[in-house]
Amino acid sequence: MRTRVQAALLLFAVIAVAAFAVPLLLFTASDRTQQLVLARSADLDRFASLMDQAAATGDTSAVAAEARRYTQLYGEPLVVTDTRRNPVVQTGGMRAGDPAVARLLDAALRNQTAHPSAALRPWSRGHRMFAEPAGTGTRVSGAVVLRASVGTAAQEITRRWAAVLAGAALVAVACTVLARVATGWVVSPLRRLDRAVGQLAAGLPPEQTRAGGPPELRQLATGFNRMARTVTAALEQQRRLVADTSHQMRNPMAALRLRVDALHPHLAPSGARTYDGVTTELDRLETLLDDLLALAAAEHRAGELTVTGGPGVRCDAAAVAADRHRLWEPVAERAGSRLVLRTAHPVPVPVPAACTERELAQIADILLDNAIKYAGEGAEITLHCALAAGPGPAVLTVTDDGPGLGTEELALATTRFWRAGRRRRDGTVAAGTGLGLAIAEQLLAGRGGHLELTPAEPRGLRVRAVLPGATAPG
Repeated sequence: MRTRVQAALLLFAVIAVAAFAVPLLLFTASDRTQQLVLARSADLDRFASLMDQAAATGDTSAVAAEARRYTQLYGEPLVVTDTRRNPVVQTGGMRAGDPAVARLLDAALRNQTAHPSAALRPWSRGHRMFAEPAGTGTRVSGAVVLRASVGTAAQEITRRWAAVLAGAALVAVACTVLARVATGWVVSPLRRLDRAVGQLAAGLPPEQTRAGGPPELRQLATGFNRMARTVTAALEQQRRLVADTSHQMRNPMAALRLRVDALHPHLAPSGARTYDGVTTELDRLETLLDDLLALAAAEHRAGELTVTGGPGVRCDAAAVAADRHRLWEPVAERAGSRLVLRTAHPVPVPVPAACTERELAQIADILLDNAIKYAGEGAEITLHCALAAGPGPAVLTVTDDGPGLGTEELALATTRFWRAGRRRRDGTVAAGTGLGLAIAEQLLAGRGGHLELTPAEPRGLRVRAVLPGATAPG
């Protein structure tokens, strides 16, 4: 925003300076040109007067001597002729027979004055020709042609233009400084407000936005600070509630499990089924509590990374996948399924990913746990890790040939507490809290990644954890 506002102000300043400087430049050039024309016209009038006197007296010595002194002093040649185009005086190498001079002489003898009208510029070079008839009224007694150099006038125009352009540059610099100050005055409070909004959206306590800038922005900052204090207090109360609840729940649940375990030796055989049901429900409650705390931690971590960007971490996703395969392979065998690690190359190739090994391992554990639970006995589960085509992101893929999910179910799979109601191949329903994929999605979002769920061919489910690729250090 600051760049766009500065660009608009500077464009306006450039237009304003140009609207002032360009006419001034043209005026200075025109004014100096007019001065040259007036000065040379006065000189021509003087020589025309001398020629008129010479024509009346028959003595041309005065006009000839004056013309030679003029050329010697100013370096500008003159040609003076009588009415028959006979040269009275010729100086500086200019001759009456020269084509350009002859045309001007003919015009002057026809009682026509020739003064150049084109304005001079700093790059003007050469000379300008002036011609004027001698005589009074309609009586022409001769003609005068003057070749005036424009070098001095062009140099003076150059100096004037340089002064004008220097002034325009100073004004432009001043406008630039003022534009930066003005935009900083307006945009800085907005940047602070935007940073505070990002922190608040991520669930972090935002910094207090200092009131500054125009009155409207100061009022907005004051209102935001009030809102932020209210929201932060509510979020803190919510976090405290989760922490206190988890602490208060863990202790009674641990005591309850100890008491239930202590009762087991004293139960009659008929109570074994009830005992197994109680312990199963206790396991579910403990798992649910652990998943809730994991989801809360993942959401908080994702919010922090969204605001701060996180440190420049990296890990070898292929190594993490191989480690998770070794850990979960016996679990899959006990569940009656088969876990296969598929690699794109005979020799392991590193797959750099922009996350920590712990985060990626947690994501892989969630995906593999879901696949083993829901694919059922006899399923084949494939774990694959590679870079996308080209210098793309790192992709960890878990594919199974179990019952899979329908189109509507795929859209709900990452919803909290949602679980597919269908049965596995062996007719049982897998136990779970419905929070695993939601946790994985939050972990990926914190690092700028995402989760993709698609049907596998010919059947089953394919889950892809997509993470930004990481460049090698150094």
